[in-house]
Amino acid sequence: MKLGIKAIAFDAYGTLFDLRSVTARCDRKFPGQGAALSQLWRAKQLEYTWLRSLTGRYEDFWAVTESALSFACNSLSLACPPETRRELMESYLHLEVFPDVRPMLAKLSQYKLAILSNGSPKMLAAAEESAGVRGVFTAVISADEVKIYKPSPRVYGLISQRLGVSESTVGFVSSNFWDIAGAKTCGFWTCWANRSNLPEDRLAVRPDVTVNTLDRLIGVMGGMT
Repeated sequence: MKLGIKAIAFDAYGTLFDLRSVTARCDRKFPGQGAALSQLWRAKQLEYTWLRSLTGRYEDFWAVTESALSFACNSLSLACPPETRRELMESYLHLEVFPDVRPMLAKLSQYKLAILSNGSPKMLAAAEESAGVRGVFTAVISADEVKIYKPSPRVYGLISQRLGVSESTVGFVSSNFWDIAGAKTCGFWTCWANRSNLPEDRLAVRPDVTVNTLDRLIGVMGGMT
């Protein structure tokens, strides 16, 4: 195993912050359609970040998320007046962390811990507050700083700039394989949090470690010291 990790950066949504509350809110507004709406919303949210990065037409993640919600509702023929849209959007401001997150963060407190997310600063600050993890991280880094989204190398480069460490001493953790691939190509040690037991994408890179819960990262890092 690779030695010398000084900092660990985490993706936010789906890695630290549990989005099942978003699905639940969707289902309350549209009974029986919550899962379909939230899945399409999330898929389009990611797709729009990639398309906007490729075309050089940046909007912050809040705007991207709202555009994705509008598309998803239209696609599923769901009426979404401004009040409903506002309520669904605000679900991203009131998130919990997965049950394995707090014990993991406590056990890894000897490292510089950071969040690196496409989320806007407002969204990340609200999620931190809601989940009760404010002050745990040395830095909470938003792609908004460079006006492009992951997996652009410019976003991953923010970690070493903000934390004052070299890329070779950074560990990166995400539940998204495409995110792992982006971090790996930037020289980070990577851990894929494969909560859903998905197959690896065919992107010519592999994570250094795969875990199905984040508490397993404690043992992994313990074996690297």
